[in-house]
Amino acid sequence: MKTVLTVNGGSSSLKCALFAQEKSGLNRLFTFKLGNILGDARCKIINSAGETIEKADLDLSAAFRDNRHQAALQHVLNWIGEQVPKSELIAFGHRVVHGGEQFSNPMRVNSQLLMALEQYVPLAPLHQPYNLKLIRACQILEPSLPQIACFDTMFHVGQPKVERSYAIPRRFTEEGVHRYGFHGLSYEFIQRQLTQLESGNLNTVICHLGAGASMCAVKAGQSIASTMGFTAVDGLPMGSRCGNIDPGVLIYLARHYDMDLDALETLINKESGLLGVSGISADMLELHQADHPHAEEAIDMFAYRIALEIGRLTAALEGLQQLVFTGGIGENDADLRQRALDRCSWLGIQIDKDANDRGASVISTPDSSIVVRVIPTDEEAMIATHVEELLHD
Repeated sequence: MKTVLTVNGGSSSLKCALFAQEKSGLNRLFTFKLGNILGDARCKIINSAGETIEKADLDLSAAFRDNRHQAALQHVLNWIGEQVPKSELIAFGHRVVHGGEQFSNPMRVNSQLLMALEQYVPLAPLHQPYNLKLIRACQILEPSLPQIACFDTMFHVGQPKVERSYAIPRRFTEEGVHRYGFHGLSYEFIQRQLTQLESGNLNTVICHLGAGASMCAVKAGQSIASTMGFTAVDGLPMGSRCGNIDPGVLIYLARHYDMDLDALETLINKESGLLGVSGISADMLELHQADHPHAEEAIDMFAYRIALEIGRLTAALEGLQQLVFTGGIGENDADLRQRALDRCSWLGIQIDKDANDRGASVISTPDSSIVVRVIPTDEEAMIATHVEELLHD
């Protein structure tokens, strides 16, 4: 049984998925979620039915701190070797957050590619270093296997220049200071689902809502605008990221609160968003359960900003025909969807409350001017599909 392992790492987390190549297509066998790998690490393993089959603490203390990602990946490979002995691993597929303008398609990993991707570390410091660290770990652990890098920015390459550019001196724009957009693997997966539903050519706004949140305007299958910009902080407020903010606020904080660049980076990435507004949690479910006015304010702000971006992205599309909710919050939070869409009735959106409450695949009424869908995303499946397509080229 030939298999592909997808690898998606953050600063202290690792998510992997094992896919089997079958005649009917790719089949997800197991998902591995490893958290807090720099401290008291833990691992959860989920089978193809979505059932948690194993939950355990991991002792990675024998590995140096810089090698914890490699040790975590080794644990996954050991488990596969023991529990799936018929598995013949043929390739790794990696989510790499930043590929800039340079990479608009998945790429086989080699030394030249790794050198090129290092230049994007300052643009995605919370993800890119760990994406590259895991590629190098795979080279050490399984040096003979091909690795395919799939970029979260590649879906947005080719957006109109008027969307990409900031109103700053041209020399900075020409050196790469412009909007990139992220969550591209999720958007690409959703776009392929829409194509199968024969609605892939409609003017569409896709709302990827989770701890990280963004939205994308898609016209004739192509990304033409998105909410995230030069970094993954821009746009919507998120779990702990501030989203769109007047840069003058940061200058003010630096001058009047003596905050240096590291403090500002921590503020906008880890202390803001739902967490900062509520003072309670970055988790939307916990905010719904909190029954506190600050939690309510955070939820309502999130819904309001989604509605604002629907308006902006509709303008970019010059008309909206379809709206899609995806991501952990987008797929599961009927209340949040309702709050955001109540502000969009001016577009002719009409929501079927019962369908929305049960998370139906279509939650708009037949009379709605715009089709509103809920589609689960699967970035790992998108990565595995790219691996299979590239290996068979």
